[in-house]
Amino acid sequence: MLAVCSFSVSAQETIPCRLGQEIVREDVALGTLTVNGPCRVVVRRVAFMGDRARAPQGQALPPFDRRFADHFPAGNGLVLIGNAEVVVEDSSFAEIAGFAILASGVGKIRISRCRFRDSGSRNALGRNNTTGGVLLEDGTAHFVVEDSEFRGILGNGVWTHSRYNHVRNGPGAIRRNSFDTIGRDAVQVGHAWGVSVVENVMNRVGYPAEAIDVEGGGTPVGVDTAGNVDSSHYSRNRMTEINGKCFDLDGFHHGSLVGNSCVNVLEHSFGHFGIVMNNTNPDMQPVGIRIEENRFEGMRFGGIFVIGSGHVIRRNVFLRLHTARCAGCAHFAGEPDLLRTGIYFGKRAERAAVTRGNRVEGNTIRGWRMDRKCIGFAPGVDSKDNRVTGNECRHDGN
Repeated sequence: MLAVCSFSVSAQETIPCRLGQEIVREDVALGTLTVNGPCRVVVRRVAFMGDRARAPQGQALPPFDRRFADHFPAGNGLVLIGNAEVVVEDSSFAEIAGFAILASGVGKIRISRCRFRDSGSRNALGRNNTTGGVLLEDGTAHFVVEDSEFRGILGNGVWTHSRYNHVRNGPGAIRRNSFDTIGRDAVQVGHAWGVSVVENVMNRVGYPAEAIDVEGGGTPVGVDTAGNVDSSHYSRNRMTEINGKCFDLDGFHHGSLVGNSCVNVLEHSFGHFGIVMNNTNPDMQPVGIRIEENRFEGMRFGGIFVIGSGHVIRRNVFLRLHTARCAGCAHFAGEPDLLRTGIYFGKRAERAAVTRGNRVEGNTIRGWRMDRKCIGFAPGVDSKDNRVTGNECRHDGN
């Protein structure tokens, strides 16, 4: 075991370690600590204080085939590479220019009762570049992020990421955390399997609005998905004032969303759907998603954009939909109803999709002209190929 040492806030320390060794740090203030190797790491009651105000800005996202650990080598809080097991608890991270915690290829990690605030940097256009929170990448497994607070994070709060054709992350759990004033996504599950996102509280996602990565397509999301994600479950999360989408299911299949809520009282410039399905990753199509007993209120456009097959969408409540009230809104040519329909069955997203064999039952759908635009189908999607029954549709005037 290494001795505990004190460091100034600008310290940069890299510790190599060997299999069977344990690295323990307690009650010290650090700038950046990097632990590289297969040992066990324990970080407890440590205050990481960065120097974001003087850190270089303007860094873009890495190319698709490069690790974040290599692309953002400086300005982070705690960097963990190839460790066998990691425990981080009762610690704080503030004013970090890069990632508060960056774990790459870690075998097992638990982050508990930590505080993350006022961190992240911007790209050359002044937009967020995803930094500031916790990043678990390149096959990090058996991860838990729990009972922690994220406030004033310019990029993503908690997210997993792996390069295409590299090992996926998982299994893992992101549970009982609070997120407030997050610039990009509160939670993103990227290229992973077996992930539960449960009982998190999210407020003011997509703020500050001027930091949203418009040019990079970084629409803020409460719970986002990317890559190829299956066997994952999002339940009992509570969202308020989301300046973007509540759930983005890009790459999500064979999983569920149950008992969540997303309520907007204010109008938001980047407001969107409650749930959007997508198929950017070439190895998947949305299949077998269960969406039950969720509540969405105050969506700028519709409630759910549906593509794929085998989904069950039932007993959800959608209130005050289509607050934009836009007659000329358009996304795909030839589909004028896409953005103004409560539940819309699409024929494509990033790629073409076959949308059939879905069940939409017992949902409450209310909002601007939802008596006329309650459930819609893209040209080429046959309503007879999907079971739609027992839904309550009503215009409520917003």
